[in-house]
Amino acid sequence: MPGENLSRDEARERAELLTVDGYEVALDLRSAVGEPDGDEGEAGPRTFRSQTTIRFRATRAGASTFADLLAPSVSAVSLNGKPLDPAVVFDGARVALDDLADGDNVLVVDAQCAYSRTGEGLHRFVDPEDGEVYLYTQYEPADARRVFANFEQPDLKAPFRFEVTAPDGWTVWSNGAEESRDGEVRRFAGTKPISTYITAVVAGPYHYETDLYTRVFDDGSTLEIPLGAMCRKGLARHFDADDIFLVTKQGLDFFHDNFDYPYPFGKYDQAFVPEYNIGAMENPGCVTFREEYIYRGKVTSASYERRANVILHEMAHMWFGDLVTMQWWDDLWLKESFADFMGTFSQVEATRFTNGWVTFANNRKAWAYRADQLPSTHPVTADIRDLEDAKLNFDGITYAKGASVLKQLVAYVGRDAFLEGARRYFKRHAYGNTQLGDLLSALAETSGRDMTVWSQAWLQTAGVNVLTPDVTYDAAGRITELAVLQDAAASHPELRPHRIAVGLYRHDPEGALVRYARAEVDVAGSRTVVGELAGAEKPELILVNDDDLTYCKVRFDAGSLATLGAHLGDITDPLARAVCWSALWNLTRDALLPARDFISLVLAFSGRESDIGVLQMLHNWTQSALVHYAAPGWREQGGRLLAEGALRELRGAEPGSQHQLTWARFFAAVASSDADFQLLTGLLDGSALIDGLDIDQELRWALLSPLASHGRADESVIDAELARDDTASGKRHQVRCLASRPSAAVKAQAWAAVVESDKLSNALATATISGFVQSSQRELLAPYADAYFSAIERVWAERSIQIGMDVVSGLFPGLQDSPATLAATDAWLSSHADAAPALRRLVLEARDDLARALRGQAV
Repeated sequence: MPGENLSRDEARERAELLTVDGYEVALDLRSAVGEPDGDEGEAGPRTFRSQTTIRFRATRAGASTFADLLAPSVSAVSLNGKPLDPAVVFDGARVALDDLADGDNVLVVDAQCAYSRTGEGLHRFVDPEDGEVYLYTQYEPADARRVFANFEQPDLKAPFRFEVTAPDGWTVWSNGAEESRDGEVRRFAGTKPISTYITAVVAGPYHYETDLYTRVFDDGSTLEIPLGAMCRKGLARHFDADDIFLVTKQGLDFFHDNFDYPYPFGKYDQAFVPEYNIGAMENPGCVTFREEYIYRGKVTSASYERRANVILHEMAHMWFGDLVTMQWWDDLWLKESFADFMGTFSQVEATRFTNGWVTFANNRKAWAYRADQLPSTHPVTADIRDLEDAKLNFDGITYAKGASVLKQLVAYVGRDAFLEGARRYFKRHAYGNTQLGDLLSALAETSGRDMTVWSQAWLQTAGVNVLTPDVTYDAAGRITELAVLQDAAASHPELRPHRIAVGLYRHDPEGALVRYARAEVDVAGSRTVVGELAGAEKPELILVNDDDLTYCKVRFDAGSLATLGAHLGDITDPLARAVCWSALWNLTRDALLPARDFISLVLAFSGRESDIGVLQMLHNWTQSALVHYAAPGWREQGGRLLAEGALRELRGAEPGSQHQLTWARFFAAVASSDADFQLLTGLLDGSALIDGLDIDQELRWALLSPLASHGRADESVIDAELARDDTASGKRHQVRCLASRPSAAVKAQAWAAVVESDKLSNALATATISGFVQSSQRELLAPYADAYFSAIERVWAERSIQIGMDVVSGLFPGLQDSPATLAATDAWLSSHADAAPALRRLVLEARDDLARALRGQAV
């Protein structure tokens, strides 16, 4: 990757030497508009001026250290008033600082930094709809150094003051409120001590709406938080800022009720920005989100639930992550696991989305289960050697498993003790940095429990346990003994303490499958008897981990599995249903349930699924089952069955309902026959109608996509659709559709655009990769398997880490699902033992997915 990596040891050594007292950063962004100096791309990247003054103290006179900066050029450096030769002290990634003064030091760096097209650093986007330019920053874990010189590590916190010069007509936001303006120069209030990676600048002709949050505390004092929300002008007509402000206020109420620490960062702006690589970023006072959370067409309630969850996740970070920050990326979970848990916790208790735990069980935990079974799995508290490790650890373990573990912790210590521990943690470590032990000590105080054993089992070991019911009955059909068996993979044999609920289900007179008995039990070791359920009448279904209290894979006894096969849709409780669907999907991924059987269950029962988020997840799993886990000889038949089932549900759904919309999108995704494609074409041109189905622009692209990938829509049709929707979103859809066409020449062009060139922005590179990889084009893509292994090390070395990750993961030849591809992957790994560890990790993960798919296909 371009630029130097930073190791944990280097960061620790620098933190021992330095205390940072403050930053003054001046950015001149007028170069974002107009023609660049010289031919951009030929003469180098478009740049902006960055002037930084850092005031810091050193503990030893004469000591040496370095500042971080990734910039095309540096024009001046001075340390304590002494000019330093940039050609000598700057190597493209670091500014060498020798002969530090004992005590106060001042570093001044004047640089030309580059605008980004990869979403890392200061990203520049030109809106194709109106030509307007929009800027925003994204730094985590270490890209602030692409914008200003700094000490890029989370434990060297400091106050920041930003000054931004920007074109007339632009508005500029930063972490602090704008204090003054002098012509094109805006100056912003200083921040509290924060880490470099959560500083922010957003600039451009954004559409901006405002509101105000007011909180009156018990002592009579009042807190007022100015609220703002912004998006590109082209999205303003779709911008539902009122709902964003509603969720924001509900979240602020919840966190003030429960954290007993007033929001500490002044204003609360939320910017929805283009070409964003991630969901959102918790910059205090200036949170950034991907603009896809502004919906251009009709979406289901699950989309609004997802957006609300992200808003609340980022808000939780204001306390977990911004106010109190992990010392190094080893303890990334101290912010991400908590934010993931608190996002759902607050959503269920404070907003209209009261089924958030159903989504959590069905969606977030699926991400965790997959990650925890990869060869790259790691404890929730990870061993992060350097920044590349950190970048890859924003994963299902750190987020979703960590959040699941915290849900188990609440069951273990109790809600009140958990929240009181959090309150003490905030007050004790405000504006500081922490490690695992700091939180555990607060929780031990409030719960009265020794957290050491719990932490070792749940936070410091990897892997997921399997819980299975083991039941015997007497002659009268009553339970003699019900036990829970706990197992673990040989690679990660830890058996953990689990606080779980075991539910017994049977049909009631109305035909509903309902719970009639429940017992909570502490599972320990390989076998735990649930004594409370002895003597209960024989159930039709035994559900361990009922209410989804713990993090585990659930298995069923033979009778329960048979009940699900015949009556899964009869379960009335949505959370219990979600836990059962999740367990069945894990059985499929573990090659214990044939993919065709899982697909049959979906066809039989998903039409009765009331929770729209669960239904959408079932559709995703079903596509994955068909593409990756189904026996190759059955795929064609399975595809026909899915398309027929989807069309049947689409025609039977309530007109205008969100279920109708969801089935329409799924039908388009699995369409496979001439009749299917004729219907899609008719829906697009208006010659076919389905009562109540509104074909808005986003749905038009969803219908066009399979026509393009199956050769039923050529370039002229795709370009005509872009003419209807000549927007940034439309351009991404067009690029994806163009790359999806079944042509050798098209594939060669798409491959070259992503692998051999860096001219595409991050969003268009991602769209090209998405279009390139089509499950209906396995033979067409076969030649690129060898090309992939020849290219990835070069790509990793030459491109930014984000683009490298996209290419390595997105273009892995997983559709060439044969032992030969597995052998080629092993050969690359064997011959590239010294490749970058992060690169090897991505290839190992892709290999594991392929091996798992082959095992599933053999069932």
